[in-house]
Amino acid sequence: MNCITWHEAMAFCVWDGGRLPTEAEWSYAAVGGDEERSYPWGDTADEDRAVFGCYGYTEASGRPCTIADLLPVGSRSIGDEATSGDGKWGQADLAGSLWEWTLDGYSDEYPISSQRCDLCDNCANLTAGSERVMRGGGFDDDIENLTTSHRLPGKPAERYYGLGARCARDR
Repeated sequence: MNCITWHEAMAFCVWDGGRLPTEAEWSYAAVGGDEERSYPWGDTADEDRAVFGCYGYTEASGRPCTIADLLPVGSRSIGDEATSGDGKWGQADLAGSLWEWTLDGYSDEYPISSQRCDLCDNCANLTAGSERVMRGGGFDDDIENLTTSHRLPGKPAERYYGLGARCARDR
């Protein structure tokens, strides 16, 4: 889904038996745990592993890039581990496609390294604030915005056409 508010994303995940991931959880999955990858698939930017840069858009169409240019979810999950855009544990589209809401409130500094994620208790930034964390980069971004460390603030009551969510589940 795209164009959903943070509140709608939270409600959907609860309805679906999950929850929004914390920023630490999202980051841990994206960097491959202790591998600390720059991209979910590794450390090298690879245009064939993510949906970005308005992939599907052609200048000949004479129109600006829109959500209609977005390729289907998982379209870069083709091939084996050496060629797909999936993360270490098989998550698709952690880089590109849509930005994703996380549970956390936004602060300028990301407070914890993903290597330390397993050592923290209540790692989410649940302080009241006017913005929430968005991660992953979107279909209309440049590849530089798809790194696992890139993050942005978003107003939880607003809708963004390039923003969606993924739900997390406890084991």
